[in-house]
Amino acid sequence: MPIDKNQVKKVAKLSRISLDDSKLESLSKDLVSILNFVEELNKLDTNEIKPLTSVIDKSLDTRDDTVSDGQIKDQILKNSPEKNEDFFIVPKVVD
Repeated sequence: MPIDKNQVKKVAKLSRISLDDSKLESLSKDLVSILNFVEELNKLDTNEIKPLTSVIDKSLDTRDDTVSDGQIKDQILKNSPEKNEDFFIVPKVVD
């Protein structure tokens, strides 16, 4: 599938990339080789291959989905420069 210089210019414009005219020929060849490689990959039969999520054959451990407040409210509030009972006081940012 040949790609000419005008198509390379169009792709560059759509990609918001500025190109020198001297590089158009080499980029055209690069795009052709990339598309040829993609065509080769599309020919492969991957129906029997399971999707790979990790190279390690181990599933993630699950935990119970329980709601808690963490019991560390006092530790968190001690980092605040200003506080009001159980809340942070922050400066007003919108007029």
